[in-house]
Amino acid sequence: MDAQSDVNRGEFTWKISYFSEQEATRLYSEAFTVAGCKWRILVFPKGNNTDHLSLYIDVPNPKVLPNGWTRTAKFILSVIDQTNDGRSVKKGTQHVFTARQIDRGYQNFIPLMELHNCAAGYLANDTLMIKAEVCILAVTPPMNIQPARPTVGFDSYLTSLEELINAAETGFSVGSRLGHHDGSLTAKIPSLEEVGKAKQSLKECLSDLFKLNMKERLSEALSTLSSARTGLSSKQRIAIDTFRANFNDFTSDFLTFEQDNAEFELQKLQMDQWLAAMTKCHEAHIVCKQLMGELDKEEEELKRKMDEVKSRKDKLFMDWDVVQAKSEEAKSGYKDKQKKVAEAEEKKRIAEERMSRSTTAWSNLKTQFC
Repeated sequence: MDAQSDVNRGEFTWKISYFSEQEATRLYSEAFTVAGCKWRILVFPKGNNTDHLSLYIDVPNPKVLPNGWTRTAKFILSVIDQTNDGRSVKKGTQHVFTARQIDRGYQNFIPLMELHNCAAGYLANDTLMIKAEVCILAVTPPMNIQPARPTVGFDSYLTSLEELINAAETGFSVGSRLGHHDGSLTAKIPSLEEVGKAKQSLKECLSDLFKLNMKERLSEALSTLSSARTGLSSKQRIAIDTFRANFNDFTSDFLTFEQDNAEFELQKLQMDQWLAAMTKCHEAHIVCKQLMGELDKEEEELKRKMDEVKSRKDKLFMDWDVVQAKSEEAKSGYKDKQKKVAEAEEKKRIAEERMSRSTTAWSNLKTQFC
C-alpha cells in the first residue's frame, strides 16, 4: 500500500476460532486504531444474502461521530490460507468513510463452498484468519466545526452603514455651500443713457465671469464706467473703484470659487454614487440574512429527518437480527424434530412387523381351538 507515513498506516489480524459453529448472522472484531480513528472488521459467516463469505471494514460507534466526519482510506482485506499463503484471497479498494457511510467491503469475498473445502487451509483447526490493512489518505474536519460566521460584526457594520444612509437621505453637512456673492457687481441698472452701454457690458462680463476670456472685457467695462462720471451713484463709483483697485485678486477669487465649486459638485456626485452602492449592499445583506435563516431552518429539518431515518434504520436492523435469530432457532428445531420423526417412524415400522407376527400366531391358535 502506498502509505504516506507509518503513522497513517496500520494492520490488524483477527482469528475466529470454532468458525463453523458460529450461529450469529454477523461478527465484529475488536476495534483497532489507525491515524487516531477506530476501525473494526465485519464478517458475515454465512454470507450477506449470498452464498459467499461477506467481509467489510467498519467504523464502530457511528452515533458518537460528529456530522461531517470523513476519512478517505485505502484498505486491503485478506482471508489467509494457513497451509499455503499463496492461496490467500486479498481484495482492496479506496473509500470515503463518513458518519453515515461507515462500512465498505465485499458481499462476495470468497465462495462458502471454497472456504469450507477441507483441501484448502482457510479453516485449519476450524479457525478463520482475516487480516485488514488500512492506510489513511485524507482527513476532513467535521463540517459542523466551521469558522464562525461574522454576522455579529457584519450586522454592527451594516447598522452603522444604515444610519449613514439614513442621514444622507435626510440631509448631510459637508461644509457651507458657497454662493456667487456678486454684491456690488449686481448693482441696480441706472436709468441714465450714457452709462447704460457700459453697465450692459459689465452685466455681460459678470454673466460669463468664470470664462477666462471674459477678464479683459470686464476690465474694459469697469474702465468705461469709472470714466463716466455721470449716471452713477457715489456708492456705485466707490464699488467700481474698489473692484478696479483689487481687480486681479477679485477675479482670481471668483475663478477659484468656480473651480472649487466644480470640484465640490464632482465629489458630491461621487459620494451620491457610493451612497447608492452602500444602499444596494445593505439591501443585499438583508436578503442574504433572510435566505441564511431559511437555509438554517431547512438544514435543521433535514438533520431531524436524517436522524429519524437513521433511528428507523437502526430499529430495522435490530428487528432483522431478531427475525434472523428466530429463523435460525426454527431451522434448528425443525432439523431436530425431523430427526426424531425419522426415529419414531422406524420404531413404528418395527412395531408393525411385530404386531403382524403376533396377529398371525393368534389367528392360528384361534383356528385350532375355536
